[in-house]
Amino acid sequence: MHISILTLFPQMFLGPFEYSIVKRAQATGVVDIRLINIRDFSTDSHKTVDDHPYGGGAGMILRVDVIDRALQSVKRQKKDVKEKIVLLDPQGTPYAQSKARELSVTNHVILICGHYEGIDERVRSLVDETISIGDFVLTGGEIPAMAITDSIVRLLPGVLQKDTATVDESFTHDLLEYPQYTRPQQYLDMKVPAILLSGDHKAIADWRNRQQIANTEDRRPDLKKKIPLQSKRVAGTR
Repeated sequence: MHISILTLFPQMFLGPFEYSIVKRAQATGVVDIRLINIRDFSTDSHKTVDDHPYGGGAGMILRVDVIDRALQSVKRQKKDVKEKIVLLDPQGTPYAQSKARELSVTNHVILICGHYEGIDERVRSLVDETISIGDFVLTGGEIPAMAITDSIVRLLPGVLQKDTATVDESFTHDLLEYPQYTRPQQYLDMKVPAILLSGDHKAIADWRNRQQIANTEDRRPDLKKKIPLQSKRVAGTR
């Protein structure tokens, strides 16, 4: 898989992409991450990438022509390549695990990081979709690009030691993950639930399902309407 990130600050990615899972995925060739400096596609001697907004207003706006040249430099011109161009912007569709899975089966994902006061509105006509990681404003799209890249890479086959590691985690089935415990069996007055020590795999699976439902209802009631009816039936009472 290929991920191309268009940014004004490629150096911001050096730390996050040089550790842990993302680093291993790049080292083994599972993913090829490329950082494209938007400023390299400016045509003046000052490497200008922005300008004042028409009609007046505060801040500077990223220029559509500069972004388009950067975009054209990385687009694949092959019909058999599944490519997705994504603009990272607070006005976009909220990001979710389902979108991470969708992007993880795409051959080439291009992420465009906005910055400054905003982007020229015409940039939206150059992309396939616009994504937001939450209802808040950051100084640029670099941090969202890091988060989205990490969420995609960990889903790629062969990246995690066990491919089943991504099956039962939070949001996979619009449910939060069940509680997990490890040693010691008791810490202060807190004990590991006895069911997890029973060795009864079916009972443990049922308990975990009930806990997923309970966690989702308690901690993310906004997800409750998404809980599959089959899961509700299996869960029964808490």
